[in-house]
Amino acid sequence: MSNSVNPFESLQEQIDDASAYLDAGDDVLEGLKQPQRVLEMNLTVEMDDGTYETFRAYRSQFSDARGPYKGGIRYHPGVNRDEVKALSGWMVYKCATVDIPLGGGKGGIVIDPSEYSESELERITRAFATELRPLIGEDRDVPAPDVNTGQREMNWIKDTYETLENTTEPGVVTGKSLTSDGSEGRVEATGRSSMLVAREAFEYLGRDISEATVAVQGYGNAGWITADLLEDLGASVVAVSDSSGAIRTDGEFDPRAVKDHKRETGSVVGYGGADEELTNEELLTLDVDILVPAALENAIDEDLATEVSADVIVEAANGPLTPKADDVLADEDVLVVPDILANAGGVTVSYFEWVQNRTREYWSEERVNEKLEDVIVSAFDDLVTAYEDEDLETLRVAAYVVALRRVLAASEEGGTWP
Repeated sequence: MSNSVNPFESLQEQIDDASAYLDAGDDVLEGLKQPQRVLEMNLTVEMDDGTYETFRAYRSQFSDARGPYKGGIRYHPGVNRDEVKALSGWMVYKCATVDIPLGGGKGGIVIDPSEYSESELERITRAFATELRPLIGEDRDVPAPDVNTGQREMNWIKDTYETLENTTEPGVVTGKSLTSDGSEGRVEATGRSSMLVAREAFEYLGRDISEATVAVQGYGNAGWITADLLEDLGASVVAVSDSSGAIRTDGEFDPRAVKDHKRETGSVVGYGGADEELTNEELLTLDVDILVPAALENAIDEDLATEVSADVIVEAANGPLTPKADDVLADEDVLVVPDILANAGGVTVSYFEWVQNRTREYWSEERVNEKLEDVIVSAFDDLVTAYEDEDLETLRVAAYVVALRRVLAASEEGGTWP
């Protein structure tokens, strides 16, 4: 696995790949390759033992041409400026790909949350929210969960913002718990969109997904839910992994049982139903029909791509393939469903949550899931149409062509000021 590839450079390369099909000059496109602003913070917070610790934190706001900035907050030791810039850009084009009226943002704190108590994490989160306060708001910038954050952290941010602003504004963040104005279907949304695009990809290829074998790299929320929903379609989950390693079976796994084991032990490794333990790299090269990278960026580089044996890759994670890996897989006729569509369920249901918060009218899980399916299937059809009608190289290029045209149109219609 390569960690040397700069994700922000990958984003810019993906935009360049699509630019040949766009009616826009280099000067205009350059503006679509850079964030509008990046805030860097140092959060000094008191620990439980009375000492103080300082944490570096970021928020990147990439584009609001199509609506308020929107994007997650991650807590991870590897968070850095270029990563949040890349992720905020991917969010712009993700929202445009599925045609929802939001822009792109991303934030994070350089921290390993497993090393801190819940009370320390609350103070760190509230310190972060305090610094973000001038930037965020339901009409300005709407954060959400990402790696190592969830409902708990969003509830803390919402409460901090509302307390400081002396108001009630549930739409300031999404991904909240249901009792704090969250939405039904939000927790499962990223996995659900990954399942939906896998289903649509197999239908497009004229294949039966109920006969497919599946390997999932990364067994967090997105990974295990994708596995569970694919199993509901009849597919066989034969290998899964997390940061500790991978497991494989000669039959198929019960995704929920594996998730329960991980919850109890902290890892999928050691699950009693496994026939073999593997490395993450070995899982990524298994001979399966569907490979779901659902961990961090750059999981598959150029070298590893030459060993990938899957027929379809569904990018449940953000940026799991480097651009050079993309080229290798395109030459091998591997169908890659890009991240800006595959994992767009999270931001789509976040958009639904934001709409519900604005209207104070809340929807059933059935309604949320039906509306999500409509959005994802329509977006997949748009990509396939562009891919075929314009003879584009890959579905990723098609996604960027579709998305960039929408962002360009909104930017041009808004004009330039001052």
